[in-house]
Amino acid sequence: MNITRFGRPMAAIAIAATAAIALSSCAANEEAAPEATVSTLAGSLVGAGASSQGSAQEAWIAAFQTANPDVTITYDPSGSGAGRETFIAGGSNFAGSDSYLKDEELALPFAACAADTTPFEVPAYISPIAVIYNVEGVTDLNLDASTIAKIFSGAITTWNDPAIVALNPKAKLPATAITAVHRSDDSGTTKNFSDYLFQTAKADWAIEKPADPFPFQTGEGAQGTSGVVDAVKNGTGTIGYADASKAGKLSVANIKVGDKFVGYTPEAAAAVVADGSAVDGRDATDMAIKIDRTTTDATHYPIVLVSYLIGCNVYAEAGVADLVKPYFEYILSEQGQADAAAAAGSAPLDAATAKKASAIVSAIK
Repeated sequence: MNITRFGRPMAAIAIAATAAIALSSCAANEEAAPEATVSTLAGSLVGAGASSQGSAQEAWIAAFQTANPDVTITYDPSGSGAGRETFIAGGSNFAGSDSYLKDEELALPFAACAADTTPFEVPAYISPIAVIYNVEGVTDLNLDASTIAKIFSGAITTWNDPAIVALNPKAKLPATAITAVHRSDDSGTTKNFSDYLFQTAKADWAIEKPADPFPFQTGEGAQGTSGVVDAVKNGTGTIGYADASKAGKLSVANIKVGDKFVGYTPEAAAAVVADGSAVDGRDATDMAIKIDRTTTDATHYPIVLVSYLIGCNVYAEAGVADLVKPYFEYILSEQGQADAAAAAGSAPLDAATAKKASAIVSAIK
């Protein structure tokens, strides 16, 4: 990695979609406008992980590289599990993950980090998970947690099953076989989807605990978010789950919350996360969030993911922090969150969460 730093501190670098800001005089006696700020950052940065972050990372990278033309950032949307593995092994400078680091992962040495130091993880992206489907003649579909659990575990196998009919008395549900599409790779989206069913329909989602691998040998597996979306779109009688930003023109099921069936919105997803709590036993630079998905408040959407940025509090390689720090500070800024919302339909972090995350990132070395 070739990272060069010139002159002034990184905090002075302006993060914007353009590299310079022109200031005009409003009165004849005003002083001349200052010279435009020019970035002095140079080098490369490598990230890998959650495919749910894909659209947001594309927007973040484009904006940051426009403001810092001598910087090159790549992000491989290989999936949360693969991204964490790559980062732990030292194959990337940071990871994106839809599930926080497991205790057994935290016990491992992180090759990119200085010896005897810990990684940080901060939330950067909040998004609903959409239950997408492709059933001929069905454009409006209501599902509750129990029925979703039975579909994806293989207990319900046809679209005219009495449980689905009872929730959709006006729909013309065919006798078509259900093909439930799940992630074949280790995925934080899967873990969040499974966690929703584990918390709300445990009797029908008989697993020990939610994890990145899909827990049943049923349905059809597909690689990454794009793989699931493509399989649902190109199949017959298909249903799957994916980050809502990738749902496109596919039909999306309404989810029962309390006594109502609701669709997803970024605001409803953010509301669930705001009600979450810190995971026990984590240090001050680990902002892992435990989400309570049992809400009956119809203004909340419980199938939601929090996607994290994971990096080193102290990097082993000199100069890496000089790129990671300003890039992450931009992502967590109001502008960065707005850019992600525009590109991916995500929910911006609340001000308190963003401030805490930014303080952690600003302290890395």
